[in-house]
Amino acid sequence: MNYNECIHYLEEEVGFGSVPGLERIQALCDKLGNPEKKLSVIHVAGTNGKGSAVAMLSSILQEAGYRVGTYTSPHLECYNERFLINGQQISNDDFAKEIALMKETCAELKKEGQAVPTLFEIVTGAAFHYFAEQNVDILILEVGLGGKYDATNIVPNPLLSLIMSISIDHTDFLGNSIEEIASEKAGIIKKNCPVVLYSQDKMVYNIMWTKAQEANAPFYCAEKAEVHISSQTLEGTVFSIKTDLLNLADLELSLLGSYQINNCITVLEACAVLQEKGLTLSEESIRIGLKNARWAGRMEICGKAPLVILDGAHNADGIFQLANSVKTYFKNEKVTLILGVLGDKEYEKMAEYILPHADTVILTEPHSERKLDVFSLARSISDHDGMIYTEKEIEAAFEKAVTVTPADGIILCCGSLYMIGAMRTYIKSKH
Repeated sequence: MNYNECIHYLEEEVGFGSVPGLERIQALCDKLGNPEKKLSVIHVAGTNGKGSAVAMLSSILQEAGYRVGTYTSPHLECYNERFLINGQQISNDDFAKEIALMKETCAELKKEGQAVPTLFEIVTGAAFHYFAEQNVDILILEVGLGGKYDATNIVPNPLLSLIMSISIDHTDFLGNSIEEIASEKAGIIKKNCPVVLYSQDKMVYNIMWTKAQEANAPFYCAEKAEVHISSQTLEGTVFSIKTDLLNLADLELSLLGSYQINNCITVLEACAVLQEKGLTLSEESIRIGLKNARWAGRMEICGKAPLVILDGAHNADGIFQLANSVKTYFKNEKVTLILGVLGDKEYEKMAEYILPHADTVILTEPHSERKLDVFSLARSISDHDGMIYTEKEIEAAFEKAVTVTPADGIILCCGSLYMIGAMRTYIKSKH
């Protein structure tokens, strides 16, 4: 199969959908010789902040001289983004080889009367096989959905379990309360494997701490971090931090967003724990790694005059954090908001958080069967004071934003990863 045939196989023959359970991915990996057992893994879960944490850790470990694989999801523009080694995407040919192998292996499972893996399980199996074949020193493995029953959770003994911010999302799969969702994400905690937790709600903390105690897993959380911010601009953030495990002054973080400081604190705590486990991470590699870290679609600047910013915030907590960032960076500028959401999100709450920071709003629709149509979204925000436009097509929404936004203004796109992925592709095609 070539690359396009692989995409057709995944999306048309296998199709989208999520089914709880680890039996299918385990059977697939057993057939492949259990590549998941040959990898040194940092396992990353959470509702928000996972991708940023992966980007920071990967950059730091690369700077320290390690060959680092990263597996993330979903992608913004192409599946290759999910498979990186030292920041370089898997080639189309290698991706095709891996998916062809998965198809062949799935056919064997079906012939034996076993259940065929889902799309995400197939891609995850391909990732385990690819990174094992490529002999990466460390694989930073992002959970796809939840934790306990996520396909990535067949890794038996991770170097570290890193759990980022937890909030309400994917309630149809993970539960309707923070307690249920936190319990699901705590499922990545393994016996005797250290856990680093993002500082958050006491209820979440207690759930994670209890799970760690049951697993005899060393537990870390930078609850009492002392942070001093020297500057926070579109050039980046300079700050100092002191915790029980580390004391670093004048760190430079290139990832934008006021929420990135807390993400960074958690990553630095993880670095300290990895050092305790014997990894060589100098202060210089940490500093340079943070400065060089990049993550597409998170407060990403994609154009100037007007300034165009794409942000993947797609749930209420993510939008709340983005709104705080808009207040931090753009105190006086005119903001045009392009908003597209999925119908199964808390979109009314999302709108409540972000609309007060927009002078003009353009509603559009993500490329997803789960999209909320612009007319339903418009009805839900009908009491907004500013100008509201509806443009179903993402490209038309962007062009409308360009016409109504002054050169010294801001175009902010958010609400759905599907939407900003398509927007990113369109903007790049214009240059």
